[in-house]
Amino acid sequence: MQNRSAYSQLIKAEAKRLGFMFCGIAKAEFLEEEAPRLETWLNKGMHGEMKYMENYFDKRLDPRLLVDDAKSVISLGLNYYTDEKQLDPLAPKISKYAYGADYHTVIKEKLKELLNTIQEQIGDVGGRAFVDSAPVLDKAWAKKAGLGWVGKNTNLINQRSGSFFFLCELIIDAELEYDIQPTADHCGTCTRCIDACPTEAIVAPYIVDGSRCISYLTIELKNELPQEFKGKTDDWMFGCDVCQDVCPWNKFSTLHTEPAFKPHHELLGMTQRDWQEITEDTFKAVFKNSAVKRTKYTGLTRNISFLKS
Repeated sequence: MQNRSAYSQLIKAEAKRLGFMFCGIAKAEFLEEEAPRLETWLNKGMHGEMKYMENYFDKRLDPRLLVDDAKSVISLGLNYYTDEKQLDPLAPKISKYAYGADYHTVIKEKLKELLNTIQEQIGDVGGRAFVDSAPVLDKAWAKKAGLGWVGKNTNLINQRSGSFFFLCELIIDAELEYDIQPTADHCGTCTRCIDACPTEAIVAPYIVDGSRCISYLTIELKNELPQEFKGKTDDWMFGCDVCQDVCPWNKFSTLHTEPAFKPHHELLGMTQRDWQEITEDTFKAVFKNSAVKRTKYTGLTRNISFLKS
């Protein structure tokens, strides 16, 4: 590896060509700051039924245990912000990120292409792509790579672009030039996300009780929704955008340009009644390649019933 700076610039240029909004690079090492935070969060049971969060504790904190001889973590952000909205104001709500095709598939393809380019241009480089698919602390790495700061709602926020973007990583065994200027925290005294959370899931600045979060309740939770949240889920049936919608930094969000994230032609026009009467066939047609498939037809109808009863 003769010219780390040139290789890093090549990677960032290719990431931009592939449509990524951000690309930053950090040294692959143990996440010292995160270890006690993650341990405390798990010990307090804030992960709810997400038992997988308890697994691979060491791997979550050290990418060298995920990729042999890992040297660099390339963090990337892909914009998904849209100003399109569901037309019926009474319809149960779906998070913006799930309007179009499943981001896992879209991003995996881009990361595969980026890794291929790295191998073609730089040489014998080994690595793995990660999109919510393994124990990687996305936000910690994005912060280290200078993509933004972790806000009071625990989302990564960028000063120029807000927070409506997906995070992903390429962990490779090549040394690169690292971005060593983490972004300062610009949340200041603002508490809009804390004040607006319908289920009071942001229990303190920078701490989210995942077991109270609407995204967890409507997607991750496999059992019945707890009665204590009756009337408090703000009509969300899949995910939740509240803490991002109220964040002042999202006034800088720009519209995404990813064709795959365009909403399914039927989705935004569905009325409250359409959702309440949704059949499994309609579910399969509207959400054929969507992240919503994760909650399955039974999960989505469970969420819709919870809102109306």
